[in-house]
Amino acid sequence: MKVAPSILTADFLHLEKDVKMIDSCADYLHLDIMDGTLVPNISFGFPVVEAVSNAVSIPLDAHLMVVNPQKWFSRLAELGVDMLSFHLEATGWKTSSAIRAAKKLGMKVGLAINPDVPVEKLFKYIGKVDFFLIMSVFAGFGGQKFIYETIDRVSKLRAEIVRKGASTLIEVDGGVDSTNVGTLARSGVDIVVAGSAVLSSPDPIATVRALQAA
Repeated sequence: MKVAPSILTADFLHLEKDVKMIDSCADYLHLDIMDGTLVPNISFGFPVVEAVSNAVSIPLDAHLMVVNPQKWFSRLAELGVDMLSFHLEATGWKTSSAIRAAKKLGMKVGLAINPDVPVEKLFKYIGKVDFFLIMSVFAGFGGQKFIYETIDRVSKLRAEIVRKGASTLIEVDGGVDSTNVGTLARSGVDIVVAGSAVLSSPDPIATVRALQAA
């Protein structure tokens, strides 16, 4: 299992400490970027992304919870973001053009959906994106409880990816911890995002290692 700790629940007065810890043990560093419109919260923008990018060696995985995500693509690519996901709910009929635009900038592109969006809506994009981000909580806040229906949604998506012979990865974000990561691995998940489980742990590095071993 690849692990992408999110800095959403980090100590922003001492952000460098948490970022360096993540860089020392994790596979990716996850950036939850919110605009207060698509989701009812605001997190951080380009200055924080730039600072984090300059401080880490592992790939940056940016999750855009914003309207008009295409407006952010170029700047995030310039700042060194390696993986970029945005919401199907935000792009609608422009989704295919948004995917092409992000790919042209050299980033790996993901398509995200909230728990109330049928997973079947992603099927047409299998093979067009590099990964899918399945939210196991509703986007916008850290620390929410894992929604167990996510397991069935992931299994359906993995089966369709296999049926089509594609190599699309599946990432799950929200409420992931030691109690559910094994089930997620068995259902076909490749990458898990973990915020509170890691950064609220008394031993964050050991927690990351345990999640990776799932």
